[in-house]
Amino acid sequence: MEARMAGPANPDVITAIQHLYKAIHAGGVDGRLLSLVHLRASQINGCSPCVFASIESARKAGETEERLHNVVAWRDTPFYTEEERAALALTEAATRIQDGAPGVTDGIWDAAADHFNEEELNAIILEIAMTNFFNRINRALREQAGRTW
Repeated sequence: MEARMAGPANPDVITAIQHLYKAIHAGGVDGRLLSLVHLRASQINGCSPCVFASIESARKAGETEERLHNVVAWRDTPFYTEEERAALALTEAATRIQDGAPGVTDGIWDAAADHFNEEELNAIILEIAMTNFFNRINRALREQAGRTW
């Protein structure tokens, strides 16, 4: 399947995206956790370039191969903290909305709020939203893993 061309990026869009990422990283959430969130949402959406990018980013941040290979089955492994589990559950609930899934239930939100303050929760939610944003763009354009953007 060949990638589709969408033309040059609008500089205003690039600036807006940069500001959003600046806000995410100002939220105080560990970069490794944000990489896991990005990875899990991208796995759910089948976005190979984002799966590839999140693994590369996580490796650079010091994440282990064991944890990266098992994030797809995080519920069934001992490799993640309760904080990470809360973030991954929030990621899945906020991402799996297309099938009539219940979305972010009170229980999922409360579990995340037990581990993260308001600023951190805002950063995680924004990371989930941005990941889903790019997953959809990449799927529409048929982007391939490993390409340089």
